[in-house]
Amino acid sequence: MRLNNRFVVSLQIPADEFRRLYEGSANTVVSRDQVTGRSVRFPANVLRQFVESGGVFGRFEIETDADNRLQTIRRVQGEGSRA
Repeated sequence: MRLNNRFVVSLQIPADEFRRLYEGSANTVVSRDQVTGRSVRFPANVLRQFVESGGVFGRFEIETDADNRLQTIRRVQGEGSRA
């Protein structure tokens, strides 16, 4: 049985850069896991729930299934978080 993977990434995406998502020219976010340094790629649209007036900022925990398909994302620190 393969276990799920957890990654922690720090994102600083200004509003004008994130707007490209809505225009269709950007659909993937790539960041580095803060623990292992592994590259983490995920669909940008999952960040919509975290967009604030300035963009998307903070630390996020990402969980994937055993096949590295995104299961959950949550903000653990930064704007809009309670951490």
